[in-house]
Amino acid sequence: MELVKKNFDQLTKHELYELLKVRSAIFVVEQTCPYLDIDGLDYDAYHVFYKDEQGKVLAYLRLFQENNIWCMGRVLTATHGQGLGGKVLHAGLEFARELKIDHIEMEAQVYAIGFYEREGFEAFGEEFKLDGIPHIKMKLDLK
Repeated sequence: MELVKKNFDQLTKHELYELLKVRSAIFVVEQTCPYLDIDGLDYDAYHVFYKDEQGKVLAYLRLFQENNIWCMGRVLTATHGQGLGGKVLHAGLEFARELKIDHIEMEAQVYAIGFYEREGFEAFGEEFKLDGIPHIKMKLDLK
């Protein structure tokens, strides 16, 4: 298993295909939520993921700026219950620190609040629906 941290232009065609494939498999098919995953934010994002020897993406997240705020999103694991979610989250937070990012926000699915709280994130604001799925904003100071 290999950890990869790249911006969009550094991704190989194979890596890009694999990460879009796994995002679609999780967020569109598994969660039965038809929405446009390719949202234009990938171009300016950092992509952090674990891949296996064949290049299959096992766990993924992206870091990007929106309205001058660093955000984390599209956090996923291809196979659940193996600890890869925590592993990719830790890798993403360490990478954010390397980039000198001191504050991150995200729109987390409500069912995952406990997972993110264990990593130090705090929920704020009101719960809202995004593509029909309950979400809440969360933040983490990395200082």
